[in-house]
Amino acid sequence: MSAAPPISIVAAGSDDTARLQAAIDQASVSGGGRVVLEAGIHFCRGLQLKSGVDLHLAAGAILRPVPDYDAYAHTTVSVIAERSNRGMIVAKNARRISLTGFGRLEAGCDSFIVGDDKTVGTFIPADFRPRVVVFEACDGVEISSIHISRSPMWTLHFVDCTDVAVRGVRIENDHRLPNTDGIVLDACRGAIIEDCLISTADDGICLKTSMGPAGGAIGQCENILVRRCSIQSLSCALKIGTETHGDITNAVFEDCNVSASNRALGVFSRDGGRISNVRFSRIGVECHETLDGFWGSGEALTINVVDRVAARTAGAIENLIVEDITGRMEGAITLISTSCAGIRNIRMARMNLVQQPGQLGTGQFYDLRPTNADLAPRADGDGRANAWTRGSDGRVIGLERYPGGMPAAYVAGVTGIFLEEVLIKRPAPLPQGWNKIDVAVDTATPDGSRAWQN
Repeated sequence: MSAAPPISIVAAGSDDTARLQAAIDQASVSGGGRVVLEAGIHFCRGLQLKSGVDLHLAAGAILRPVPDYDAYAHTTVSVIAERSNRGMIVAKNARRISLTGFGRLEAGCDSFIVGDDKTVGTFIPADFRPRVVVFEACDGVEISSIHISRSPMWTLHFVDCTDVAVRGVRIENDHRLPNTDGIVLDACRGAIIEDCLISTADDGICLKTSMGPAGGAIGQCENILVRRCSIQSLSCALKIGTETHGDITNAVFEDCNVSASNRALGVFSRDGGRISNVRFSRIGVECHETLDGFWGSGEALTINVVDRVAARTAGAIENLIVEDITGRMEGAITLISTSCAGIRNIRMARMNLVQQPGQLGTGQFYDLRPTNADLAPRADGDGRANAWTRGSDGRVIGLERYPGGMPAAYVAGVTGIFLEEVLIKRPAPLPQGWNKIDVAVDTATPDGSRAWQN
């Protein structure tokens, strides 16, 4: 950043959007610099970060965006997520931008909750919710040290960005509000996420490749490093997918801790992009069952390939290493492909896990969501788009009971799996509904109900 004197913004106690945006614009035009939000509460509508600018939240500063979707009509973004095309803080085609400091960003999720669906364990979100931060096609991005709380939707979303660093960020979201992902790297190249604390109802850290406005993949996601992060998630803590329109390759997750979570590690292929050269190393996991409104239930590791749309084959998952994993799970390890794309060349080494029964029994089903049925639930049906749909029998489509009961690990549609020092301690005697076989291998592709296919 430039050595120009910082621009200091004192809290005004009312909507201060114009003054904040003017300071950002001035710093950028001057060649770059720091805009400092001093201690106090700063209210604003949408802000657009510009090249060369560091938006800095000083200790004691609280940035409180207006909790109204219409307040972000001027900060729209290209990639639609969960029907949203708006962000609270956005940037596009910017260079050398940052969001730093020890202040707080309070995103006001309560105003975007319209009901409570206790049968599946989630709040019902509003149809339109803004993301907190969306940076598109930016280079040289840093977000560090800030505390973000109560996001109404995805918290940090990086789209088609290069040279991204997220360090020491703390994210705390409501544990019952869906789609509140912590950090999403979407078709990004060259990114590091380290020393972050994330607690959320949805994915903790997620790599994906979404579809762009023109209908094709935004791009590839590659050369990603995630390390020394602590995650609590009621979806999947460390995840690749499910949007996989472009390839994802060369991703490392290491020295992380996953606690009080639904799924710990997950790789999901749905849309044609190939996922390859992925490593999970030295990760502690604690996974528990959840109600069936949340995907999965207590798995330490889930890998699956499903053709989301029958006319488009999902991409293969290849060359995956999972090593030095310790902890507890109430579900099973699952590696399942229902697609001809398949799963190939998987190595699991030095895994020491305890499998224990949960209180709900939901861990006794393997989960192939999202499926075709979740794309557009019937208006007269029971379900919510991109979440869950119930069939005529009342069961959630995509949830299938393990054949023969729940094993320690279930493998189907996999070519080339190598196990080395994998120990899963199971209770004795086994609970009702558990499989006597520790590692159940299905040589035929499981078809379940086939209800999700066209």
